Amino acid sequence: MKWDDIIGQDQIKSVLLKSIDNNRISHAQLFVGKMGYGTLPLALLYALEILKREHSEAEHKVSSLNHMDLHFSFPIFKGEKNALSQSVFNIWRDMILNNPYADYQDWISALSGNENKQIFISPDEISAITQSLSLKTFEGGTKILIIWGAEKMSENAANKFLKFLEEPPEKTVIILLATSTDNMLQTILSRCQILNIPKINDDTLLAKISETIEDESLAREILIQAQGDYNTAKRLINHEAADQDFEDYFIQWVRTAFQARSKPQVLKDIINWANTIALWSTEKQKNFLNYCTEVFRLALLQNYGTSELVYKKIMKNNFNWKGFSNFISGANIEGILNEISQTHLHLVRNGNAKILWTDMGIKLTRYLHLKP
Repeated sequence: MKWDDIIGQDQIKSVLLKSIDNNRISHAQLFVGKMGYGTLPLALLYALEILKREHSEAEHKVSSLNHMDLHFSFPIFKGEKNALSQSVFNIWRDMILNNPYADYQDWISALSGNENKQIFISPDEISAITQSLSLKTFEGGTKILIIWGAEKMSENAANKFLKFLEEPPEKTVIILLATSTDNMLQTILSRCQILNIPKINDDTLLAKISETIEDESLAREILIQAQGDYNTAKRLINHEAADQDFEDYFIQWVRTAFQARSKPQVLKDIINWANTIALWSTEKQKNFLNYCTEVFRLALLQNYGTSELVYKKIMKNNFNWKGFSNFISGANIEGILNEISQTHLHLVRNGNAKILWTDMGIKLTRYLHLKP
């Protein structure tokens, strides 16, 4: 594992290396950015650099995620017995060794068999971390903790972690990785040195995509859709993007919504649609909501004559993209996006998925017919 293995992020690499060279390593750091931007690879190389300067043989151990003074914590499913990440560490380790840019969607898939549960970091996990890091180091140097998915701490876990953060053991470096700080305690944020990880530079990501995709136009299309996220680019390259599923359900939803005004009896189709989606994992449902938000925004751009910014159009099953876009305007976009946002919020709070999807599905029929 080398710094050159990280895709782009040259400025961030320089900042991290300078902090080590100048012996200005903060005991608590928070890397904020999508996992596909490279937050974990950066954290791993940062940890490696610290440890190998103390012990030159650390590189192989860190690269295989087997260094005894490098600790990991990450969210797992609620309801698991002994809800500790170490109980499924080998699964997580294999996933990360295969793809250090992996995200929650990959992790949910790796933890097959429990698709309807949400992942979280429990208070017991924080207690286990505290106990583990209170022990002496194996190599006699620095102990490093990397928390992958720090924003997934439950409220009780976050409060317990705050106490640990205020009085960490000596020679301990804590690196939190989060895709967003929206749901994190402000008191935790105030005690961390925050490093915002930007999306991967377009030229760099395009070069990486072009290693696999020879068709320049297709490579650029993937680049635009990936939005600086290498993990998303990989999914698109491998034809694993969730959009394939999501397109069908979005088209079904919109077509039914248009029919509902003149044929109220089709509302039962929306109910069936909602019941099907409610069976998905919570993470997949949230991803679908994000997809819907993206499509509605692109439709608005199309309607307002900025088609050059529309990097993705739904053309499947003879879907009339231009005709659909004509119905998305300033008169309804705010209401549509607000309903999607509220559904997302209530899903996170464990609301009844069938009711949430049915309610949102029916409300779309009103918004689509609002006159500009």
